[in-house]
Amino acid sequence: MAKKRPQTKAKRPQPTGGADGAIPVVGGREPCPCGSGRRYKACHGRDAAHAVTELVHRPFEGLPGECDWVALRELVPAATVELTLKDGLPEGVPSVTLATVLPMAWPALRRDDGSVLIGLQNDTSSGDISRDLADTLQRALEAEPGTPVQGRRAPADGPRLQELLAAESPFEPVVHSGFEFWVPDAENATPEVSASLERANAAAIPTVRLSGVDAAYWCETPEKNHLRWVMPHPEERLLDALARLHAQGRSSLGEGTRLVGSFRAHGLTVPVWDLPSEVRAEDVEKPAAEFAERLAAALAVEEPLTAEERRARGGLTNRQVTLS
Repeated sequence: MAKKRPQTKAKRPQPTGGADGAIPVVGGREPCPCGSGRRYKACHGRDAAHAVTELVHRPFEGLPGECDWVALRELVPAATVELTLKDGLPEGVPSVTLATVLPMAWPALRRDDGSVLIGLQNDTSSGDISRDLADTLQRALEAEPGTPVQGRRAPADGPRLQELLAAESPFEPVVHSGFEFWVPDAENATPEVSASLERANAAAIPTVRLSGVDAAYWCETPEKNHLRWVMPHPEERLLDALARLHAQGRSSLGEGTRLVGSFRAHGLTVPVWDLPSEVRAEDVEKPAAEFAERLAAALAVEEPLTAEERRARGGLTNRQVTLS
């Protein structure tokens, strides 16, 4: 076996690039401007890369409708939301629309009429979805009409969505049965877009957003239906409350329904219920509203969990899946 070399720590050389100590960005293979003698990518370039790739646990925190942002990112096949920019729309841009998915998996599209569509479910290059989407949005606003916007790594010091979108504007998703919103003039769509539309429609799971509670989405699958409900409460408190209700036999949404577990997604928890195939979205509106009242009461309880409630919590935790 090779002998381990002793570990030593050398003092990092002091920056020589400016009075404020700022390190300019240079090519990764060039000498680092700090004077260390190492290549930039192995020295201060590491810090710059980490600033871009560090995972942001709740990328949509602070945005109106954070729970719906998470749902549209992870759960909903086809939906759109009109976005309001903090500084208003630029000249020549009649609207900005967030969409779950765009044709050809484009990150964004500037339509012929100047309007902008932003895709939410695309892979992003850094650990901050909000910064990546903000970069895509800014480039889409400046793109030539009739052109898509390609993905790229967002600058580490670029703005986030929270800095570009109006904080007081409502976030009101419109769920669609398919992706026809892609093509206002379907007859003149290119063969590539038409084929992409056909594939997307074939894969879309029927989904409905409940109207009586926030961020709850019914969906239909071949064997059974489900309700997936993105909730804003801290995870530990929410799991305690769900366990209390589960132990009391009060966690269902009616006969034949069952709380089966939860997802973790972008810092929020998403409880999931199995529903019989005959239970439609309208059938769970009232039960969901009643459950919301029971949950609010359970969240207010401060006493420690009982043994039965701890067992119920363990079962829920064991059936928890992390999406992101």
